[in-house]
Amino acid sequence: YTDAAVDPRAHDPADPRMHSYEQVLPGFDEALEMRFEESWPWRGFLKAQGYDVPDYPAIFRPDGPRPDAPAFYRAEHSDTAFLTDRVIEDLRGRPQGWFAHVTYIRPHPPLVAPAPYNTLVDRDSLPAPMRPRPAAAERAAHPYNGPAMDQRPLAANVEGFPDLEESDENLAMLRAIYLGLAAEVDDHIGRLIAFLKDSGQYDETLIVVTADHGEMLGDHHQWGKMSYRSAAFHVPLIIRSPAHRAQFGRRVEAITESVDLAPTILDLIGQDIPDTMDGQSLRPFLEGQSPAGWRNHSFSELSYGDPLVPTRWQRDLGLAAEEANLSVLRTRDHVLVHFNGGLPPLLLARDGDHEAEVSADGAARDRMFEMTRQLLDHRMRHGGGPFRRSMITAEGLKRGTRGTGGAGATPLPLAQVS
Repeated sequence: YTDAAVDPRAHDPADPRMHSYEQVLPGFDEALEMRFEESWPWRGFLKAQGYDVPDYPAIFRPDGPRPDAPAFYRAEHSDTAFLTDRVIEDLRGRPQGWFAHVTYIRPHPPLVAPAPYNTLVDRDSLPAPMRPRPAAAERAAHPYNGPAMDQRPLAANVEGFPDLEESDENLAMLRAIYLGLAAEVDDHIGRLIAFLKDSGQYDETLIVVTADHGEMLGDHHQWGKMSYRSAAFHVPLIIRSPAHRAQFGRRVEAITESVDLAPTILDLIGQDIPDTMDGQSLRPFLEGQSPAGWRNHSFSELSYGDPLVPTRWQRDLGLAAEEANLSVLRTRDHVLVHFNGGLPPLLLARDGDHEAEVSADGAARDRMFEMTRQLLDHRMRHGGGPFRRSMITAEGLKRGTRGTGGAGATPLPLAQVS
């Protein structure tokens, strides 16, 4: 992962790595520097192909008078294609027993795609964004919403068009470009799989496809990821384990979290799972089982503060940086959003992809209280740090067993609320 700032407690303030948040997590050997703002190898490659390469962010400006104009580079020279080429080139020279973390930045904005991906998706065929109420009503529904709508307008998603109008046509156009970029990534993942098959490694390779966050794409009049809505958090997870062929094609409806990925990979390659990891191995699901006591909720957090330059939320709502954050607990039926800084909580009822506020409904009061308890239980369960399952005894350090997933005990009956 290449958006990991180094720990300032362990580095000199003058360390060059303290000048950029685009760093690699400790423990990884970076085979190719493909960071969004600092993708120097790709830019050098483009120059070698004869392109006149502008600086970031102009490198992502559409090459034409409309936002859906193609990128100035051809599809075979895109950042996605370049990364795929280098991965295949690298793996050809490696003996078996490798691990590759391939970080595609796309379809992340700025939204610009090389031909034919810029017009691959017919905008007229796309469903409208999920907007159950007008923008004014969305803004008035909760203090968080207004700054969330203002901090990233439609024009901020494409480079070079600061006055792009917030019209239905432009909205559909940018959504189509996003999906075109997703299709490009899909095509290049297909190239990686074809390489594995051609080299005889496909049936011996564990493949995991996922993402770090979602994208609002205009839903609820918002763009980007700075939202408590599930569209910003819900990401795909596809695991192909060659040791579990009987489960190929199986769809699992259980609730998982990104923290489950590392324990799963370690478990599948026969390594111990460190006590410092909060997640649980998904191996039982790959074996066709449904583990008892598996989690019945997911937990997410979002920080929207800045200690140096106050964000839109801080300015509009009078929040300190340490107050500008929220926690989200999701079950199959409801979403609880707890805001710091004295902002009112939200309870959303889930119906498929639709989420409707029921916080003002008196009948939902008990449900909100119960989920608030669950959220607090979750924070307390994971608040013990790396030694919460360890004990120093007369026989030395002993480690207890890992829990299954944090479903927790059945809540005790609620007292009568008056």
